[in-house]
Amino acid sequence: MTKLTRLQQVSVKFANWLKQESIPLWATKGIDATTGGSHERLTLQGEPDLECNRRVRVNYRQMFVFAMANELGWIDNGQQLVNQLHQFVNRYGANPEQPGTYAHLLGPQGNILDSKQDTYDLAFYLLSCAWRFRAFEDTKAMQEADAMMANLDSYIKGLKGGWLEGDYSADKRRQNPHMHLFEAFMALYDASQQPKWLARAGEIFNMFESHFYDAGARVLLEYFNADWTPQFGTHGKIVEPGHMLEWVWLLREYSDRTSAPVDSYANTLYDNAIAFGKNVTGLIYDETTETGKVIKATKRCWPMTELIKASVAQAKQATDAELKAQYEDNAAEAIEVLMEFYVNNDVKGGYFDQLDADDKVIAEFAPASTLYHLIIAAREALNYCNQTDA
Repeated sequence: MTKLTRLQQVSVKFANWLKQESIPLWATKGIDATTGGSHERLTLQGEPDLECNRRVRVNYRQMFVFAMANELGWIDNGQQLVNQLHQFVNRYGANPEQPGTYAHLLGPQGNILDSKQDTYDLAFYLLSCAWRFRAFEDTKAMQEADAMMANLDSYIKGLKGGWLEGDYSADKRRQNPHMHLFEAFMALYDASQQPKWLARAGEIFNMFESHFYDAGARVLLEYFNADWTPQFGTHGKIVEPGHMLEWVWLLREYSDRTSAPVDSYANTLYDNAIAFGKNVTGLIYDETTETGKVIKATKRCWPMTELIKASVAQAKQATDAELKAQYEDNAAEAIEVLMEFYVNNDVKGGYFDQLDADDKVIAEFAPASTLYHLIIAAREALNYCNQTDA
């Protein structure tokens, strides 16, 4: 029997925790039995918070999670869960004033509190459509994706490329919604094999090259003015190392589908995200400046998942054996650190969302939205190990 590598061992442990504990928790306690929708968050005791408002996009993200879990064979009722969430969105989230659009925020009882269209939300709507079709051959999902794309182009398209923050006024534009549109467009292409979605991803890649990537500082920028010139904060240009790592994975995914040359971008973003964002414990800071000065020494859970994804994406492309081994070690260490600091051992399947400057837990709730990050990271690590072992 072949001895498992460190990365294989921790990847299996991570995946088993998700499969056996966390996804079952969110498929039961995380679902509102009355409405069929997703609870926004659980307490650190594993109970739903019934008093908080609910972001509609959480339901899109959980549709994605349960569809992917179903495809992986981790659950057998994924379609039922996804259908419930879809019905909830159409019943409670549909905007009566704008047919075919969805609200941003609901109250605890499902009443609409904020009916705005938000581009970040709609990126996850499109991602959920891709996976409804991919996992369950739901042809209506692709029709809905086409309709939502037309809506984005008609009402939210911005000047000088890309989209606005939504159908509302905002004092900035962000790369973040576009990053998730990039992800959604590639998922829609994978599911449908329709070239138009890959062409859409190409639009985002062009924006990355022309606006989001700061060639001088060699980092990813977050905030921009209406004309895509960078915005400066009190400390300078704001950088999120977690997003830099997320782009490494996305750029590698785009290159896999198009052969676009991304090595320079991916290698630079990876190295600088670690140089600027990683502390001595192996955790990732929430925000730094473009020169690496820490702005927010807090540490969300999701950047650790992006370190896992970026590391295996880099390992997959590495031709030098020593460098490949280093990327694999980085991925394994990231999984180990994530499970040490963010898994809530008092609740089966529970997790923590954020740590303070001293690496102590500060978040009082576990948001449902984190599960999206966790399942992709586990899947990418497992896929890499399986391909390497083949």
